[in-house]
Amino acid sequence: MQKNTNLKAYSLKEMEHYKIHGRTDASLYPLPLFFNGSAVEVNATGSELWIDVEAEFDVHEPWIWTTLNGSFISRQMLLPGSQSLCLFRGMSPDTAKNVKFIRETQPMPDNEACHILVKGFWSDGSFLPVPDKKLKLEFIGDSITSGEGTYGAREDTDWLPMYMGCSRNYAEMTCEALNAEYRLFSQGGWGVLCGWDNDPRHNIPSRYEKLCGLAGGEAGKRLGADRPYDFKGWQPDAVIVNLGTNDASAFNEPAWRDPESGEVFKQRRNPDGSFHPQDLMRFEKAASDFLAMLRKNNPASHIVWAYGMLGYDLTLAITDAVNSYRRNSGDSNVAFLQLPDTTQETLGSHAHPGIRSHRRSAAVLTEYLRKRLDL
Repeated sequence: MQKNTNLKAYSLKEMEHYKIHGRTDASLYPLPLFFNGSAVEVNATGSELWIDVEAEFDVHEPWIWTTLNGSFISRQMLLPGSQSLCLFRGMSPDTAKNVKFIRETQPMPDNEACHILVKGFWSDGSFLPVPDKKLKLEFIGDSITSGEGTYGAREDTDWLPMYMGCSRNYAEMTCEALNAEYRLFSQGGWGVLCGWDNDPRHNIPSRYEKLCGLAGGEAGKRLGADRPYDFKGWQPDAVIVNLGTNDASAFNEPAWRDPESGEVFKQRRNPDGSFHPQDLMRFEKAASDFLAMLRKNNPASHIVWAYGMLGYDLTLAITDAVNSYRRNSGDSNVAFLQLPDTTQETLGSHAHPGIRSHRRSAAVLTEYLRKRLDL
């Protein structure tokens, strides 16, 4: 499909009116969209609108999705290289349309070249201011928050980017219900203390204070991913933590061995199947320390640890960690919220929560935040 010949090119460097969603460096051109849920939003008149982007990957392709006037319109993978994508055409030219171009998939630490860059737009209209929303929410999690399993059939078990997406996860649903903007920080397989396979390098707290600590390699460094993140520039009203599922899995997996040093790490179970008390305490300390880190960087935010979409194995350990942090810090603006477990009827692809499971959890979280934030 060819662009309308009447369209004019607008570089982001020259545009006054657009809004950036997600952690990034707004001074960079082209603009990197590091995280799932990261987006560029515009209010545009005109009959036709295209976006210029650049994508790169060598293993896992990045996916995007778009909305028009708040409604889901399209979802697709990006091909490598520079490309123009049509966001709408043939529309009433004088009417302002709200458009969002959104990164669908999580950062890929094992695929250093995977990135999406936004260059600008083509339009036969004009761009109007995009107002801020009153409510800001940050979601921190693992594959559940990355939306793994929200696309694809229940029988699909391959680990593929096309089966994951923030367009159908509980965070997007919660923010739609509350008219909130959000930022996501999630990585499949990672935990608070270690990953599902006992790899202690795969813990979210160790990367949280970087702009995009989940983007590795030279490509990430060139884009500034390893810089300290400016928390003061975007303070959420609430921080929702959905971690612990992979930490629970680690108790059932073999020990991890560092290929260089030979160091071994293992979360152990006792002969009777219960959690080894020292290892459980090690997890609880990591969770409590992460709460302290979150409070340091988000001094006025309500923090809620929401857990349970893939089992309740560490519910008591997480509540103990929350209570320990509250008691030792005197910080009462922290809470635990149990989410509904996924059932066979609400299961999605790759043995992960499906869209129905995310809807159930979003409803619980929405009701909780409405009451807690007095909305």
